[in-house]
Amino acid sequence: MIVRIRRFICRGLLAVVLGCLAACASIPGSGPSASVVIEQGSNGSAPDYQFIDLNESIIDILNRRGRESFAARFVDHRSSAEPLIGIGDGISVTIWEASAGGLFSAPVISDKFSTGSNSATIPEQIVGRDGAITVPYAGRVQVAGRTTRAVQTVIEQALAGKAIQPQVLVNVLRPISNSVTVGGEAVGAARVPLSVKGDRLLDVIATAGGVKVPVSEAYVELARGRTTARVPLARVIADPRENIFMQANDVLTLVRDPQTFFAVGATGVNAEIPFNSDGISLAQALAKAGGLQDYRSDPQGVFIFRYENPSIARELKLDAPLPSRGDDVPIVYRLDLRNPNSLFIEQKFRMANRDLVYVSNAPLVDVGKVIGIFNTVLSPAAAASSVAADATVFH
Repeated sequence: MIVRIRRFICRGLLAVVLGCLAACASIPGSGPSASVVIEQGSNGSAPDYQFIDLNESIIDILNRRGRESFAARFVDHRSSAEPLIGIGDGISVTIWEASAGGLFSAPVISDKFSTGSNSATIPEQIVGRDGAITVPYAGRVQVAGRTTRAVQTVIEQALAGKAIQPQVLVNVLRPISNSVTVGGEAVGAARVPLSVKGDRLLDVIATAGGVKVPVSEAYVELARGRTTARVPLARVIADPRENIFMQANDVLTLVRDPQTFFAVGATGVNAEIPFNSDGISLAQALAKAGGLQDYRSDPQGVFIFRYENPSIARELKLDAPLPSRGDDVPIVYRLDLRNPNSLFIEQKFRMANRDLVYVSNAPLVDVGKVIGIFNTVLSPAAAASSVAADATVFH
């Protein structure tokens, strides 16, 4: 009787074990195994993505990728020329005469005194679309495209013979045409006039009140004519070459764009993690993610999922045709941390914004999960077998 009961229980346990083995593919996990990632990226002539093992030559190609640069994009690094008056500027003109009784001076009371000043200031005028302003007794005076000194000479010549030895002073009260527009995350968005000495990018940002967001999250977008470039503010501060001179009609936009990467799988932290700097290496990224979990991670399965620029993908000389998803190419880079040289490689690999770092589980982790399932199932069954056997003996 005892033998038959035990045989019945053993058949039931065998059925449970076979069911568990059949369900191994459904064991809970944080993502694909390393072998699945490699196999799917090497799937004949039309893989879903390109799979590349990181080595020194691959790192050299990736590090040749040029980062956006103001110094490289805007080749004219000279200070802006002396400001010229332009259409829309607000101009003030003050005229002095050598003695009283002239067009712009007070009348003479006696041969020794006059009733007031020998000068007159013309109210502010806006330079019209014809590039001119109106000066009494001189008519329309062309000022656009000229310096203030040149305009003073033109007005003095126009008043010669009408005023008494006129001397003219011209001031640009509102230099609309010789300014830089600053917007976005600036504390005070405004048109910032350029000074005669020349102003650099950081000078203009400081005049606009600085930036409202952390420097590590701020980007400077400069539009000059038909050319636009975007550079991290932290790099402009760190590299004097990027702090270029501004020119009239430049448009500066301060943009908040936190650089982040995603850490998933067998890492200490699964989260979206900010760079908090201009750029970080893979070694720094893994450290920010808490490193690899000792009892779970596969050191041969450290992957970086990235949508790569097509020009970089072509330079990598991939064997299969480039899969196209929009303008970028999906590539998975793999780092084998069992190789000591990989510790140098991970310090040279630069992370890109929105990269995904995935660390797969070690193969034995799944085996451990299966054993855990077996223990969960077998323990109650073994207890039931023992109780049944004891009951049979008792009877």
